[in-house]
Amino acid sequence: AHPTDFAVLEIRDAHRDAFFEAVRALARVRDVHPDASHSRAALSADRARGKRFTAMSFEEEGRGDDDDAVPSNNASSSSGGPRRKLQMRRPHVTSLFGAAQLWERGFTGRKVKMAIFDTGIRADHPHFRNIKRTNWTNEDTLNDNLGHGTFVAGVIAGQDPECPGFAPNTEIYAFRVFTDAQISYTSWFLDAFNYAMATGMDVLNLSIGGPDYLDLPFVEKVWELTANNIIMVSAIGNDGPLYGTLNNPADQSDVIGVGGIDYNNHIASFSSRGMTTWELPHGYGRVKPDVVAYSRDIMGSKTSTGCKTLSGTSVASPVVAGAVCLLVSVIPEDKRKSILNPASMKQALVEGASKLVGPNIYEQGAGKPDLWQSYEILKNYQPRASVFPNMLDFTDCPYFWPFCRQPLYAGAMPVVFNATILNGMGVIGYVKDPPVWQPSEDVGNLLTVHFTYSDTIWPWTGYLALHMQVKDEGSQFSGIISGNVTLSIYSPAAEGESSPRSSTCVLYLKVRVVQTPVRSRRILWDQFHNIKYPSGYVPRDSLNVNNDILDWHGDHLHTNFHILFNMLRDAGYYIETLGSPLTCFDASNYGTLLMVDLEDEYFSEEIQKLRDDVVHKGLGLAVFAEWYHVDTMVKMTFFDENTRSWWSPLTGGANIPALNELLAPFGIAFGDKILSGDFSINGEQSHYASGTDIVQFPAGGFLHGFELQEDPKTAQNSSTPDTQNSQSQEKSKLSSILGMLEAGEGRIAVYGDSNCLDSSHMVTNCYWLLRKIVEFAGNGLRDPVLFSEATRLKFPVFENTQKPLRRPDVNFSMFSSVIGKELICHQDSRFEVWGTKGYGIQPTGTTRKLPEYQKNEVSSSPNRLIKSSYKRQDEAGLQKSILAPSANKFDDKRDYFGFISHEEVASQWMVPACFAVTTCILVYLSCRAQQRRRRPRKGSATGRLSSSV
Repeated sequence: AHPTDFAVLEIRDAHRDAFFEAVRALARVRDVHPDASHSRAALSADRARGKRFTAMSFEEEGRGDDDDAVPSNNASSSSGGPRRKLQMRRPHVTSLFGAAQLWERGFTGRKVKMAIFDTGIRADHPHFRNIKRTNWTNEDTLNDNLGHGTFVAGVIAGQDPECPGFAPNTEIYAFRVFTDAQISYTSWFLDAFNYAMATGMDVLNLSIGGPDYLDLPFVEKVWELTANNIIMVSAIGNDGPLYGTLNNPADQSDVIGVGGIDYNNHIASFSSRGMTTWELPHGYGRVKPDVVAYSRDIMGSKTSTGCKTLSGTSVASPVVAGAVCLLVSVIPEDKRKSILNPASMKQALVEGASKLVGPNIYEQGAGKPDLWQSYEILKNYQPRASVFPNMLDFTDCPYFWPFCRQPLYAGAMPVVFNATILNGMGVIGYVKDPPVWQPSEDVGNLLTVHFTYSDTIWPWTGYLALHMQVKDEGSQFSGIISGNVTLSIYSPAAEGESSPRSSTCVLYLKVRVVQTPVRSRRILWDQFHNIKYPSGYVPRDSLNVNNDILDWHGDHLHTNFHILFNMLRDAGYYIETLGSPLTCFDASNYGTLLMVDLEDEYFSEEIQKLRDDVVHKGLGLAVFAEWYHVDTMVKMTFFDENTRSWWSPLTGGANIPALNELLAPFGIAFGDKILSGDFSINGEQSHYASGTDIVQFPAGGFLHGFELQEDPKTAQNSSTPDTQNSQSQEKSKLSSILGMLEAGEGRIAVYGDSNCLDSSHMVTNCYWLLRKIVEFAGNGLRDPVLFSEATRLKFPVFENTQKPLRRPDVNFSMFSSVIGKELICHQDSRFEVWGTKGYGIQPTGTTRKLPEYQKNEVSSSPNRLIKSSYKRQDEAGLQKSILAPSANKFDDKRDYFGFISHEEVASQWMVPACFAVTTCILVYLSCRAQQRRRRPRKGSATGRLSSSV
């Protein structure tokens, strides 16, 4: 018997509801889900729907010996078929880390308990001395039939001279949590974690993970595990070279997250990149990975005997885990539990690591571990607290990318850096006094630093966020500002001690400041209206990508839009991030508001303020939308075996109904077609990947249409049965996708696809188009091709079709930052509006509700479909009417369709409505005049007949 989080009860139907209510009423019960189970599985190259987990990705011996041999981001990919090649004999990974120096001093991992959560191991394997095995799966075996668990154990503690491990005398505890089919469940992990705590494990290696950091049963058990002084090492993931692809639990601050490098000290192509995305949209991600280790062609044990090579971050993780076992043995056994813990070990690793030349901090963390330096730190270690990283030099490029790419200046949104507090003094700690910014020179007083930090530092770790803002009086200053941030940490007294432990941490800060740029060069990125996985089912933007159905990379300038950020900086633009509502920025400071791939709703105050900002304050607006088609979303519904519930997308690639409400004051609307294809503008080739079309645009604007292929599903929705067959054979159709408009003092540009800006699944970039759009929106510069008279609208475009509607069967409020929420400016906005509703907003702000959604109390799963009577809108007879007049002479006077006195924006119906009303009045007056002329004498038959007509 062993501790467990689970029990099986038989509850008869007659008492079912009463039992659930009684359990829910208990004080310490958070929620009750009948018949619910969670699973965690190792990935193959074909990624399953729903919660996704890291592959135990590897390349077999003789494969992937150089970077060019890897055809994809997944390290398990190969060209297929047997092949022979001459291979250069590589040194053992243990020698590359200098393990022999510690072996010579008698440190070999003796009396260290190492838990390996994997596929098991053979009991009589000749490479190991001390093996204890447990099986937590539903298969009746303890053996490893896949070879992954054996290989991991060999890297850590193997004794074969051909593939030696780091700590050969370590006691190996093999926890078999994966079946031969690489299937596992969270329940198996939770029970196995309990057993690891009960048996007093020192170190635990976990070469799996996934993007769902909101899998609370798993995440909270990891916290409990590390709180019990078990040092966990985990692979950061094999989803590189994409950014924002960190896997859990390696992205947790209490876990040592390991990335991968090759033998040239380059970041492995498959290694996932940071930052963490837990904190978005209001904050900023933490630094991960913590360290990187060799991950290509690593030698390890085969299933029965002999050695082989594998690659992947699941190989880099046991490299560091083996080094940790070796370092644990440095501390005398009777002092280990009082000195060593997850925080002190991470301090030894990151402070002793060697920084690599080239990769940035979100690719390499602290760098490559140096065993000897870590040994020097640990042998005289005294419990203390520290901050990682302990030096923020924003002039150091490329290591401190993206902070080194853009200087600070007055009037900007605060620059936020999220550091990690490591508390080696105790599992729980507190910040004694608020952190203090101490500039090294008087000029440093131009920099204001506000702090947010963990109320309770547990387990072993917390966060310290620096919010940096240059004062207005520094608008003309250019130069370097440096100084120190000091904070004090304390923990309760340890056993045998009478007074609390305390420690002072010093963080060095150095930033570059420039004069405030001109308005036209400043761009504001809307992060607030982004919704990501987890926990909502937000589908991918490109429907042509079948192996990754979730939009989980953060949609941040420094994750999957990092190339866009670099491009704009190279072009001389300054781009800032807004993680608060649109009421929380001063439009007079910015040339362009950039809104890309957004899924959330909008407060009514935001819609009103944006209209005023564009029309009266001259703000430029650039919108990049995505597909939205309800039938397609419904067809993407699936039953998730992990949560035992139906999952259905919250929205499409973007929330088109919400965007249409935002753009309605300008007479602009997107449709629900799903379009794909290639096109060119003035020789620039572009690819349109699952984008949408523009169905409404005012006269006087410039609208571009191209021959694109419509998704057969959406084409059928807009056809009669007689024409569906012919449309399915149609190769392409003219569709409008790019529009530009002057609106009062401001300018607007809209485009129906964002995949060409997103590095996640990009086919062809459209940075050239973005530059031209920003030049127009922010500075009024017109490209002669984009603004040719042939594309100027003489009359408004309005397609005779139903605009996209919201889904009435999805509880959107559970994932929205707007629906049912309070309008408030968060701590990523300017200091003067923290905690307020923003600029020019009265204190009586209201929350927003979606009338289409009727809450169903039966639904307890956030992504579960709610039964409804939803039926597809009948869109038969859809007509397209793009009016693109030829290049004739136009009146120089601007036809402000939809505008009054060049200022007040009205609907696109204004001109037709006025014309219709005027015509009716004229007809009425004409009839009255004719009647007066023809009116006969009172009482005549002719008069009575005439009046009855």
